[in-house]
Parts: sequence; structure tokens; C-alpha cells
Amino acid sequence: MRASVLRDGRMVYRDDVPDPVPGPGQVLVRVRACGICGSDLHFAAHGARVLEMSGELAGAGGGMDVDLGRDIFMGHEFSAEVLDAGPGTETHPPGTLVTSLPVLLSDKGVEPIVYSNTTLGGYAELMLLSASLLLPVPNGLNAKHAAMTEPMAVGLHAVNKSGITTDESALVLGCGPIGLAIIAALHQRGVESIVASDFSPTRRGLATVMGAHQVIDPARGSPFDALNAGVVFEAVGVPGIIDDVLLRAGRGTRLIVAGVCMESDRIHPFFATAKEINIQFSLAYDMAEFTESLRAIADGDIDVSPLITGEVGLDGVGRAFDDLADPERHCKILVTP
Repeated sequence: MRASVLRDGRMVYRDDVPDPVPGPGQVLVRVRACGICGSDLHFAAHGARVLEMSGELAGAGGGMDVDLGRDIFMGHEFSAEVLDAGPGTETHPPGTLVTSLPVLLSDKGVEPIVYSNTTLGGYAELMLLSASLLLPVPNGLNAKHAAMTEPMAVGLHAVNKSGITTDESALVLGCGPIGLAIIAALHQRGVESIVASDFSPTRRGLATVMGAHQVIDPARGSPFDALNAGVVFEAVGVPGIIDDVLLRAGRGTRLIVAGVCMESDRIHPFFATAKEINIQFSLAYDMAEFTESLRAIADGDIDVSPLITGEVGLDGVGRAFDDLADPERHCKILVTP
């Protein structure tokens, strides 16, 4: 079958990948759409550093078992069509459109569908999913929109972590896909004051479409002028951002860090102590949040169509990785095998 794989830091098209065979509890699916995530771009450029830090986090047990010298399968924002099931596995009928948490259960244990030399991801024609984790796509929602469930769940999780109420103010720093997902979740929750900040005029426009009440170009003015206290969502993920928030945010602010910074950073705890700022880091989502995000998209509570700015086949993934470096051109590119 066909797939796009990471090889020596570049996405490479292959047409000779063996078809996967489902085992007990597994389902063979045909990928209908898969979003390109910023974490995939980062791994392509800095895979060795990601593995090194994962190993440090895991301690002596090691981190992700990935060999950068071999082809790597990726793609974790997907929708797919059920084809067949493994031995003794009950699942949805063939042809059912589904999505799933990006996790495969096997006799090896829990295999994350993120970066792997062996576990296929959504940048392929076919992949395996766990029957117990499948979610049928409701309401006739199309496959492309269903593939947006995963990134929208990341935004919902950050909002849930904040404990924000509708009468509190929210400031979202960074309007990439995760920042926009946070804005959508805030808007759906009914938060009455949502301010978004980004240098990109295109992304500021998308922030308005997704529900921001005010957008600010940080090159022209401080977004903190619009927020004395409340909740700040950091969705940039570069060194210096957290310390800048601690310095400029108001007393009693809650800071939710959703941007993933892979570099060492420096903060001045005094800023946070003096203003009693609460810092909460946020990553991924749980099954309930994933399910809620799918329902919100399928019910029309969140319109994800403005976020989808491009579509490529498996032979165009490498070019799409390059194109996503320009925030004025793209927000989310979908791979449609």
C-alpha cells in the first residue's frame, strides 16, 4: 500500500508498505483524512531532541522506542472507514466512518499512534485501530471535519484545566491550530470576553471567526492592556513567553500553558509569587473530551471548516510540511489518501 514516511528529516512517499493485518481486538481501517499536526513538523526537524527529552522524562526505562535511522510512520489526527476486524473481534459494520484516540492496543501493550517504526499512522492508506476505542462519526459528518476532532480536543482540555467561568476574561496568546481550538472551546462554553493575540493577520482573522471578541497584534500594543485578571492561555511554545506572562499579567491571573516548548526556559518566580499567579500546564485530552469534541463538531456547535486551508495526497505530504511554515498561507492541511 501507499504511505508517506519520515526519512532523514523529510517526508518521503512510498508505495511498497505491507498492508497491516488486524489481530484480536483490532480493526483494519482505510484512512479518509488526517491532519498534519505541528508536533509532526517539530519531530521531523528535531526528532533526536524529542527522543532525548522523552528518555529523560521516562528515566532508566527509556522513552519512545523509535529508530531515526529507519522510516517512521506518523499521523494522529484522523478519520477512517472500517474494513475488517481481527479474529474474534466485534466491531462496527464495514463502511462505518470512525475516529479514535491515537492509541493501538496489542499484545505488546499500549502503542501510541504518533511516531513509530512499526505502528502505522494516518499518513497511509490503511492502518490498525483498537475496536474498544472506536467512535462512530455521527450525523453524517464528513470525514475531513471528523479528522479535526483530535486538535479540537486538545483545546477543550486546556479550557477544562483552566476552570474558567463565563463571566471571566480569557486571553489567548498564539492563534495557531491549538490556540484556535482553545478559542472555539471558550466560545462554545459561553465565555463573554475572549481576547486573542497573534502577529499574523491571517490567524487573527481566523481567531475572530472561531469566536474571539477582540484580536490584537502584539507588534502594535500589549494584549495585557485588555486583561487585568482572568485566564491566560499560552499557545505559542517558545522560550520567554511564560516569564513575559508572569511579568505583565494582573494579580490573581491563572496561566494555562498549552504551547509545547522543547527548549530550556527561564522564569522569575518572584513575578508569579508577588501576584499570586497560578500556572497550569496542559497536554492532550481524555476520552470524554475527545468524545465531546466530536459531538460538538457533528452537532454544528463548532465549525471547523475555516481551519482547513489545504488538502494533499500522500505524495504531497513533504511539500505540505514545508508550506505549513508560513502562517499566512495555511492553518491546517489535511492528508486525504
